[in-house]
Amino acid sequence: MPTSRDITRQRALHASRPLWADTPRLSLRLHQAPTARDYDVIIIGAGISGALMAHALADGKRRVLVVDRRKPVHGSTLASTAMIQHEIDIPLHRLADMIGEANARRAWQRSARAVEELSQIVTDLGISCGFERKKTLFLAGDAYGQRALRSEVGARHAAAIESDFLDAATLAERFGLDRTGAILSDISASANPAQMAAGILRAAMGRGVEVVSPLEITDLHATADEVFLATSDGRILAARHAVFCSGYEFHEAVANENHAIVSTWALSTPPDTTLPDWLKECIIWEGADPYLYLRRTRDGRLIAGGEDEASEDAYASATKLRQKAKTIRRKAGALLGVTLPEPDHVWAAPFGITRTGLPLIGRVPKHPNVFAVMGFGGNGITFSQIAAEIVSADIAGQGDADADLFAFEKP
Repeated sequence: MPTSRDITRQRALHASRPLWADTPRLSLRLHQAPTARDYDVIIIGAGISGALMAHALADGKRRVLVVDRRKPVHGSTLASTAMIQHEIDIPLHRLADMIGEANARRAWQRSARAVEELSQIVTDLGISCGFERKKTLFLAGDAYGQRALRSEVGARHAAAIESDFLDAATLAERFGLDRTGAILSDISASANPAQMAAGILRAAMGRGVEVVSPLEITDLHATADEVFLATSDGRILAARHAVFCSGYEFHEAVANENHAIVSTWALSTPPDTTLPDWLKECIIWEGADPYLYLRRTRDGRLIAGGEDEASEDAYASATKLRQKAKTIRRKAGALLGVTLPEPDHVWAAPFGITRTGLPLIGRVPKHPNVFAVMGFGGNGITFSQIAAEIVSADIAGQGDADADLFAFEKP
């Protein structure tokens, strides 16, 4: 089996230093090498996607191995702003025009259920990661004005997803925001994504999952019965199933016109920043291009981000990092009506998107028993949970009623 090339596209997954890199409880007791040659499932990637996948597959019977070429949770998970939303990047009424009303409703309903499942997982495992349930304010902007938001509320109600349209006067009275309208909804959350991923991995390890780091997978060969994985240290590992949860270092075999890499930027202010009290309960994003999103942490930081560019390498520019941070700070301050202090963390990262805003989850075409998850857009943690549910059900031979929505090859 050839081992001369990497099967995932390597990237520096964040520039500068994300806030979460300085938080505690990220370390794990790792294996330095696999303890066996054969496994039931090998998961490539030890971020939030890999952690949730391991959690879903750890039944005490399967031999599950998680590998990563870097320290666990130190890839794209560190760059997440952890706005755990049920709302998909493409509004429901627009998604219905793209994939049909019934399918769009299923996608949005599944996303809402995933947030509830994530909340239950954190509670059941007792993970200390600052997890908080939140409301969401989706503000009118130049891409989606108040008329579009009214249509969106109607589409959500038809899908049994609760939301309320707020006109300009109500929005100003309740939140002090100057926009032509907004949608107020529930079923969202926020957290420290690195602590969340580490806690879930730690719990999976307690149920027998093996985590090896650093270990790089350099090639694969899939047969009808087994998947063989070559490692950078010369090993050949075998598994009945392999699952690539490698974030935006995506699997080359599934690169296609339905998936693209773009760049995004984010910042956080120091603790105890002066912010409106209502921000303790809400996260905000806007129907604009480029858009702005923001939330408050438990210790009073403002996390804000956006200014995305359709470039897979713009995030690596130090000049753009300074410029984008300045723009985000200015926009966030103007929206909230406050003067924000200089940020104490600024960072940039690539992330994957698809035309519909829906991720790609499932079996990789022409690679038997190989699964991949990619294209998570702004809903990384929520979609990671959906991926864990769909892939684990497939591996168990049970199937998932919504798998067709996210499949690489549509039925």
